[in-house]
Amino acid sequence: MPVTSEKELEKLIDLTESERRWKEDGKNTLPLLISDHMASMLSIPAIRKQFVPDALENTDTDGTMDPLLEEKHENESRLIHRYHNRVAFLVTDRCFSYCRHCFRRRFTGTLTGPATGEEIEKAAVYVENHREVKEILLTGGDMFTLSDERLDHLLSTFKAHAPSGILRFCTRAVAVCPERFTDSLFSIIRKNQTGAPFYLMTQFNHPAELTEDAVRAVNGFLDLGIPAMNQTVLLRGVNDDADTLIELCNRLLYNRIKPYYLFQGDLVRGTQHLRVPVEKGLEIEKKMRTELSGLGMPQYTIDLPDGGGKVILTENHLIGKEGREYIFTTPEGDTRRYPDPLN
Repeated sequence: MPVTSEKELEKLIDLTESERRWKEDGKNTLPLLISDHMASMLSIPAIRKQFVPDALENTDTDGTMDPLLEEKHENESRLIHRYHNRVAFLVTDRCFSYCRHCFRRRFTGTLTGPATGEEIEKAAVYVENHREVKEILLTGGDMFTLSDERLDHLLSTFKAHAPSGILRFCTRAVAVCPERFTDSLFSIIRKNQTGAPFYLMTQFNHPAELTEDAVRAVNGFLDLGIPAMNQTVLLRGVNDDADTLIELCNRLLYNRIKPYYLFQGDLVRGTQHLRVPVEKGLEIEKKMRTELSGLGMPQYTIDLPDGGGKVILTENHLIGKEGREYIFTTPEGDTRRYPDPLN
């Protein structure tokens, strides 16, 4: 059974004083929920940090509960149209485990439940009527907490109204509850593979999460021809060193999962103790670039406050221009010049 109380948690690990003082106060925090799969790994500090609540969540006053201004861009119930060519649909507020770094804690774990049939229909019709929308992110919460029947209805409805819309499956479930990915679930996905393709968007934050069962779950998608892209969150005490992230990216690539984003933590209240200073993140990114191929290197990205959108964080190797020549530094610190064409 999943862990849902401090009493159950204390049977597995000795809680620190700060962990013991955590309260589900309904303001900065979200419920305690740890899947069986993750509960079996709580002896690993990087896993514990991501799933065991801490009293620091309760006292944090930095940031907001909606740093990306999603509520402002909610055009239909649960449908967020913040970027011109894509939308996000909040399928459900439920997850198999609640990550303590969750940026959507204004919604996640609020007992709102899955989207209704009417909400799904209205969202799909909205996409149908907005031809500029090319991609639909199915997110939440985690879409794979739905039953097979509800999942079938969700996919078939969007496919019926927006067959040319690429569907992104945004999920943490392959990492935290790999047993969910059964033959019957993959049969439903296969049945709905018409028109535009599906993409699997995973979140693996630490090499320990790439268990055999997790890799097997991802392989189920890959075997259906669905590409897998990973979005890692940079987290203090979890993966805030280059060697850990280099190992993670290499292992992801080996298992046919493209390292896509390395996200700077969003300014959501209750997560300050997990965020890494941007300057340190840039140092980590710089070392990663010297060790990883382009295929294995994720984009270090920050989602700017107040709905400012995503921007890439990286060292600037272009340092100036003299005449028609641009001056660059190499990763090793040497100088190189690149001239503009004469004509």
